[in-house]
Amino acid sequence: MPVFEYTGKTASGQSISGALEAPNKDELIKSLRRQRVIVSKIKKKPKELHITIGSGVKAIEISRFTRQFAVMIEAGLPLVQCLDIMANQSKNRILAKVLADVRDSVSSGSTLANAMAKHKKIFDELYINMVEAGELGGALETILKRLAEYREKADGIRRKVKGALTYPAIVSAMMLLIAWVMLTFIVPIFAGMFESLGATLPKPTQIVLSISDWFQNYWYIIIISVIGIIVAYKLAKKNKKTKYYMDFVTLKMPIFGPLIRKTSVARFSRTLSTLQQSGVNILDALNITAKTSGNSVVERAIKNAIIAISQGETITKPLEESNVFPSMVIQMIGVGEKTGNIDEMLSRVADFYDEEVDSAVETLTAMIEPLMTVVMGIVVGGLLVAMYLPMFDIIGKIKG
Repeated sequence: MPVFEYTGKTASGQSISGALEAPNKDELIKSLRRQRVIVSKIKKKPKELHITIGSGVKAIEISRFTRQFAVMIEAGLPLVQCLDIMANQSKNRILAKVLADVRDSVSSGSTLANAMAKHKKIFDELYINMVEAGELGGALETILKRLAEYREKADGIRRKVKGALTYPAIVSAMMLLIAWVMLTFIVPIFAGMFESLGATLPKPTQIVLSISDWFQNYWYIIIISVIGIIVAYKLAKKNKKTKYYMDFVTLKMPIFGPLIRKTSVARFSRTLSTLQQSGVNILDALNITAKTSGNSVVERAIKNAIIAISQGETITKPLEESNVFPSMVIQMIGVGEKTGNIDEMLSRVADFYDEEVDSAVETLTAMIEPLMTVVMGIVVGGLLVAMYLPMFDIIGKIKG
């Protein structure tokens, strides 16, 4: 139903304005007259354009909602009332709308898991399966607490990895910007000056002037190349075979590979442990863990483990053959299988690799900062030296 904005006066002469839903203008005017409002101006409210990237809801917002939801359920508040409170107090318009829809579905008789399953961009398969396990087992508040802890730890790891990559990204962007400004605006000024003096230019200066000239004449090739690389990368990520090889190479990278490997192991261990503690059977838990692994190499290893278990074998052999999981992880999972405490063992592995990720991030940051400073100094310093070399030669000739 369209929304109309109106202005008018009450019977007492007081000015009034607002916005109301109505089938059309005439129906709204009739409705306002019944309320003794004389309409002076009315117009249809334009539709708001909302552009969202991804789901429009941040991971930390889902984690915060889960924690607050668990506390409310534990306090004894009815499920629909909890969802209503959360929907009304949410500052994110998209999340508020989703929670309101979940609330309406639950109040109509749907289970919480089924209601959330309608919004898979917000609530992933792991989330929905854990909520379903909590509802079936009558321990929703316990499951929500575990889910909140899992998400908070996962968010923490994600923030640390992003933090480690932020500094080199900023420095690289600044280096490219400075090089672009120098090659586009500063170097041409020097080129004109050298040409007017008729000086013989050193080889480094000739190279820089050639790069600057090419950059000014063929800048569009650089833009097309960057766009082409981005498009090719996205298309490659959609192809399962190509994505697998890309993820494989990523794990083998000398600096970032160990960090990505440790992050993947921590996520695998935490996810599988949380699902096992929540009562999800091992095959379903492994299937969910594979889908949420974030790495094709890890996903394939987990799927091979599913096949092995369904054929009566242990989980450790396919994980060992993948060459992704360290021997310590394989051994602890093997002990967990034999003792029946695989969830506890995985939880310990996750805690250990959370600390390993912290240590790897600190080491990576300590390595990258001086390295990026040196690279930036070489690029910018090299451009400046190349421009000043002819001036030194000219000054030397004048003195001589």
